[in-house]
Amino acid sequence: MLRAAQAITTFNRWTFETTKWLVYVIAALMLFEVISRYSFHNPTSWGPELATLLFGPFFLLGGPYLLHIGGHVAVDILSATARGRLRTILAVAAALLALIFGVILVRFSLPLAWQAFEYGETSYSAWNPVVWPAKMVLPLAGLLLILQSLAEVVFAIKVRTA
Repeated sequence: MLRAAQAITTFNRWTFETTKWLVYVIAALMLFEVISRYSFHNPTSWGPELATLLFGPFFLLGGPYLLHIGGHVAVDILSATARGRLRTILAVAAALLALIFGVILVRFSLPLAWQAFEYGETSYSAWNPVVWPAKMVLPLAGLLLILQSLAEVVFAIKVRTA
């Protein structure tokens, strides 16, 4: 179980390390758009929309690894002072809450993403790109969150028994 939890965390860390670079792509797109719009009076129809479509994966795919490193905003007054068994119980409870959120995310986003894929849904803008790749990131991120939550339960129990 511990090896599986470590493999899940390694995969989520790799996903995080890969997608974090999207912020630079988004910044470059916005810089290009601002220069194009205000210096050359020639705005693009695709720049802001592409930046928006890239922000979803940037935001969502980092979440599972942030769960592992404790990078989310949390009110941890009780868990920061807890020791022993109570600390383990709180860590498991937090992981299970994240798991429930992941299940709800997958449950409600997968049918919408699949429908977007089946119909070849587009954004109906002037640029009009297909949006199913961006929509598919949501259930993928939910699945990765579920797996990381299970890994966190294993880690919490392992720390307790070590």
